[in-house]
Amino acid sequence: MTEEQAKQRFMILNLVRLAALAIVLLGITNMAGRILPDLSPGLGYVLIIFGAADFFFAPVLLKKMWQNQDK
Repeated sequence: MTEEQAKQRFMILNLVRLAALAIVLLGITNMAGRILPDLSPGLGYVLIIFGAADFFFAPVLLKKMWQNQDK
């Protein structure tokens, strides 16, 4: 792997984690009734669970995908 690939992959990992954090915060905001109050708190719970799963599992899946590409 070149240094440029490593930088690009590091940036992608950080963006994926940041997006997952944004989804969790969106879920919390929905549970508080600030956005889409008709759908709270159910949608909020779904967003929080999806965001947390994305935060923890997406980087692992990306790593596995990149290892397969490097072979």
